[in-house]
Amino acid sequence: MTAQTRLPAAFMRGGTSNALVFHARDLPGDRAEWPALFCAAMGSPDPNGRQLDGMGGGISSLSKVCVIGPPTRPDADIDYTFFQIAVDRAEADISGNCGNMSSAMGPFAVDEGLVAAADGEAVVRIHNTNTARMIHARFPVENGRAAVNGDFSLPGVAGTGAPVRLDFLEPGGASTGSLLPTGRPVDRLDIPGAGALDVSIVDAANLCCFVRAADIGLAGVETPAMLEGDAGALAVLDAVRRAAGEAAGLDPVPGSIPKVGMVAPPTAFETLSGERLGPADMDFSARMISVGRPHRAVPLTAALCLGVAARMEGTLVREASGASGAGDDGADAAIRDVRRVPRGVRIGHPSGIALVAAEVSGGERPHAERAVVYRTARRMMDGFVYAPAR
Repeated sequence: MTAQTRLPAAFMRGGTSNALVFHARDLPGDRAEWPALFCAAMGSPDPNGRQLDGMGGGISSLSKVCVIGPPTRPDADIDYTFFQIAVDRAEADISGNCGNMSSAMGPFAVDEGLVAAADGEAVVRIHNTNTARMIHARFPVENGRAAVNGDFSLPGVAGTGAPVRLDFLEPGGASTGSLLPTGRPVDRLDIPGAGALDVSIVDAANLCCFVRAADIGLAGVETPAMLEGDAGALAVLDAVRRAAGEAAGLDPVPGSIPKVGMVAPPTAFETLSGERLGPADMDFSARMISVGRPHRAVPLTAALCLGVAARMEGTLVREASGASGAGDDGADAAIRDVRRVPRGVRIGHPSGIALVAAEVSGGERPHAERAVVYRTARRMMDGFVYAPAR
């Protein structure tokens, strides 16, 4: 019988995601071995879709791996590489970053002694190797460790925690090298099974594509369960994703990008926790699909991309924000503290409202200077994870 591989690891929540977190020094020197190890540790592939024989939770937001190592650029404190582990396939995708898990990387680095931090506010400069972009994480430190307790509430996560501010610097072109990969805020694409549809393809923090919910016969405030039960709509959205990926120059189009979502004007809906939200609570509504499954919140990189797109003339996201005026004011104040600025870009999603501050300049030739969000993070376990031979 082949022995299992025993690896030191931490299990952390970052935002609305969970992941195994490894030091690069604890992994095999041959990186070609990593994907198989990660899939085995997470319990993939699982044709039952549950990952019961691993650490994964059966959905994309709970099937992730992060690797932390020494910085490879002078303006960074750590390198961070993200792996999206497919549930039903032996696939470890590194084509994009996970913004939610980015919020756990600074606290991990301080708690592991990779970055020295005195009590007060720590700043950790994170180099995300997936996108070759910098992220600055700011969070409180108490007794030499990242604070956990606080009064910040994140929709989709029970309770409150210490806020982690994430500044995504120069987020444009993270996947393709261009904020607008086609050079246009809207493209008319021929979608198999749906005909010609308007699509906004925007690459900020992660490559995303957005369609009007109404154009595919939906309201844009459907619950994840409703979308799960609508095979036709999911098929159209995946066809949009693939067509947008080809239009953006991806060949082949990977499974995790572009992320696809539908947007709609502010519309009343009930969140997954039962809270009733009205049009005045949001600038627009969005529903995102992650690796073929409806997301219960909004992936952080998708929220950043939506926030940037809402500040760009001509995009379908800007159109959906309509009279709310998202992107017209409040940018500087929002960058200072997004939590206290009601005129930040407010995105209605199944779990509540995501608030994003985005700073975009350039008019017809837009340039994304930065995007800012707040999250919470927590270490839940550390020790050893076992990866069986597959």
